[in-house]
Order: sequence, then structure tokens, then C-alpha cells
Amino acid sequence: MREFDYRRADDVPGAVALLDADPDARYLGGGTNLVDLMKTGVERPARLVDVRRLPLDRIEPTGNGGLRIGATVTNSDLAAHPEVRRRYPALTEAVLAGASGQLRNMATVGGNLLQRTRCGYFADVTKPCNKRLPGSGCPAVEGEHHNHAVLGASEHCVAVHPSDMGVALTAFDAVVSYRTVHGPGELPLADFYLPVGDTPNRETALPRGALITGVTLPPVPSAVHSRYRKVRERASYAFAIGSVAAALDISNGVVREARLALGAVASRPWRAHAAERVLNGAPATADYFAAAADAELTAARPLPGNAYKVTLMRNLVVAVLSELAEEAAR
Repeated sequence: MREFDYRRADDVPGAVALLDADPDARYLGGGTNLVDLMKTGVERPARLVDVRRLPLDRIEPTGNGGLRIGATVTNSDLAAHPEVRRRYPALTEAVLAGASGQLRNMATVGGNLLQRTRCGYFADVTKPCNKRLPGSGCPAVEGEHHNHAVLGASEHCVAVHPSDMGVALTAFDAVVSYRTVHGPGELPLADFYLPVGDTPNRETALPRGALITGVTLPPVPSAVHSRYRKVRERASYAFAIGSVAAALDISNGVVREARLALGAVASRPWRAHAAERVLNGAPATADYFAAAADAELTAARPLPGNAYKVTLMRNLVVAVLSELAEEAAR
């Protein structure tokens, strides 16, 4: 491993000042992704700025009935928080579906949102990868891509974002707060991740040197009736090959509000707006759930080795929405 400088930040302004002074520095939270990438040579920071002890580890109610989640809250603490479990159950389920218990004890909310893709070509520095080395190519297009993107990809990159937590946060319109040397800022999660286009190396809209300080969940009444379901290749710790975060508000058998986000299908958590438009105001039946899934997946452009994902995601959407409808009918 390459030698690096290590600094422990005492406060948020100090942390962003340390990173601003060194363009090759990185923030260190739980280190569950960054340290692995340092071992393989994908990440080679000259300095690590440890932010784990900053006062960003609280979950607090907001004045309008939402929740603010600090960036250094661990995934375990997030999943166990009683208000998260009660008001946003899909978020609890998403966090518990990700990683092992040991990793959840270390991983942080801010780090989870910034984790890098698990594409094998990205992780192997002996292979070309546009995300790692712009202009070098995307060997996954012609190579191994069974768990790669079917939505929103480009010829330059077909990798998927690995976060489970991010899928649920996307469904609930979360907002990311950050701090730079120029002051605080906010980004809706819908705008946080950049489209792949021809610059897959630019993954987020965060300004250079920005430190994520928290995530705010707005009040979402339908989130009380929400689910997260993840399909993976083994029941133990594994990244998704497809996932769904869904919430339904149903009255007299009709959908008053639907929220739907898909995971492991694109370079970012995918908000299923086309499906939501079909569902809102429609009967809460399997036929309409299937029509909603089809409306979203008509834009899918699978590769030869991952076309199965389209069928898988259609069935998963219908199954999760049907579960929620059955629960509402009791």
C-alpha cells in the first residue's frame, strides 16, 4: 500500500480545510469501501482526513416532521432507530439487506452514498476502465456484465451503483447536506448522482472537497407503508442483482400515492417516475402493477448477458407492490 498522511479532524470547518489544502486527500469515515480500494491501488490518496469523530452522529426530527440523519451515523444505528423503523420501514430493510453486521457497525451514511461500483473491471487496475481512467474504454460492454446496468447506461460505462440504502432514500426524496470551505450547501438525492454520459468518472454533483454532513428525509406519510426487497445470488452478504424500494398509499382500493425506486439497474439509484405515473390514481391490482413496471422498463437497454434483469425487475416490482396492497386491504 502506498504511504499516506493521516489527520483526524476536530470539527467540520477543520475537516474541509484539510481536504481543500490537498487535492489528493480523501475523507475517511468507516473505511469499508475506501480502504479496500486503497489495497487494490484503485484509490491512492496522499492524505486521509478522519471524520469519524465529528459531531455528525445523531438522528433528529426536523421542524416539518421529517428526520435529519448525520453523515457519521453508522448503518447499524440507522437501521435500529425507532423513528426510522416506524416511519420509513423500507429504509431499515434496505440497510439491513446491505453488507454484514460487522460492516454495518463501521459503515457510515455519508460513506454509503459515496461508495464506488463493484464492477470487476473497475476494481482491477490491470484492466481499462473509463470510470477509473477516462478514455481507456469499458471492457464490460463486451465482457462480463451479467450484473451491470439495463437503464441509463452508455457506451462509456455500464456499471451499477451498489448502495441499498440509496435506493430507499431516493424513493423518499432525501436531500444531502454538505460543507465546503465556501460554506454549506444542499443537493436533492435526485440530482446528487450524475448521469453516466461520456464522463463516468464524474459520479456526483458534489463540489470539490465537499464533506457530506447529513441527509434529510422529508415527511412522507406513504413511507409508513413501504418495503424494500433485494434479489441477490446468495442469501448471505452479497450485492444486489436487482432491488425495489416501494411505498403505497391506498384508499378504497385506489392508489393515492406511489413511490418507487429501483436498485442495481443503473449507475445510480433509479427513481421509477414512469411507473409512478401509471400507479397514481389507478386501482391497486396486479394488472396495473405489471403495467407500471412495463412502463418503466420499456426504456431498458440490456446487454446480451443481463437481459434477464428486465424480467426479474418486472416480477420484483409486481411482487413488492402486491405485498403492500394486500397489507392495505387487511
